[in-house]
Amino acid sequence: MTERLAADAAGIARAAALLGAGGLVAFATETVYGLGADATNAAAVAAIYEAKGRPRFNPLISHVPDADAAFRHALADSRAERAAAAFWPGPLTLVLPRRDESDIAALATAGLDSLAVRVPGHPVARALLAAVGRPVAAPSANLSGRLSPTRPAHVLAGLEGRIAGILESGSCAVGLESTILDLTGPHATILRPGGIAREAMEAVIGPVDLAGGSGDDVKAPGMLASHYAPVLSLRLGAAAPEADEAWLGFGPVPGAAAVARNLSPAGDLVEAAARLFDALHELDDAAIAAGLVRIAVAPVPARGLGIAINDRLARAAAPRGGAQSTFR
Repeated sequence: MTERLAADAAGIARAAALLGAGGLVAFATETVYGLGADATNAAAVAAIYEAKGRPRFNPLISHVPDADAAFRHALADSRAERAAAAFWPGPLTLVLPRRDESDIAALATAGLDSLAVRVPGHPVARALLAAVGRPVAAPSANLSGRLSPTRPAHVLAGLEGRIAGILESGSCAVGLESTILDLTGPHATILRPGGIAREAMEAVIGPVDLAGGSGDDVKAPGMLASHYAPVLSLRLGAAAPEADEAWLGFGPVPGAAAVARNLSPAGDLVEAAARLFDALHELDDAAIAAGLVRIAVAPVPARGLGIAINDRLARAAAPRGGAQSTFR
């Protein structure tokens, strides 16, 4: 059975105890719910992969309560220090060279010599991390490749009975995973667009590239081509839905369909990012119940958070099982 824990002192203490014993605990961050395990315990990390059915070559993010804790495990240059000062706690993951003395399990890094670290902004997550006293590896709390969870019901729908506990903290405020910024080389590179826009980072650390390429080298979570996928297929850039399609709209775009949701009628990319996974969850369930075969998706502008939204939609629409790191 999965223990359902209140996000209070007793619940946080119980969640920390479960993690310390090698168990898996789902908890809210400001982005999405994460599935946590003691990152220094290789068996616990392996249990994450088993529970999610996650590809072993896809590394995990280690969550810590503050920048000092992060930099005890990863080497920080001046760019990393500036980024941490500006965006932590918050939806930014830094990929940095791993310190030789770090005791984070190699399985959590998929054997790489780099480490993905984040200081989440959610107060419950930070309290939990402080109580655990060790880095917590935490991918999104869903079956691998499926939609990321932004509320407890989403977690339990896929993982109930497969994990030790869940700290129930309501809905996630951002609703989109963290931006992953690679600082292992001379050029700062976004490996996964997310909750912090490229422009905001460039204002702090200077020029930032956007990853591209064939993607045999998967350095961070979210770099599989087929990822964040609902059951039904998606048709992107649609002007309107067809008779057998549900409709995912953006802005004041007409889309007469039996089953429809709108990411943001006002065309607000922040609202759209926060609604993305909820809307896809709702549409997937409702469309299947209505006998529809596909989800048509209205165009979303490729600027600011729209880049991250389009990245998720492209991965959700990709043929299942591929691996590449091209961002669209």
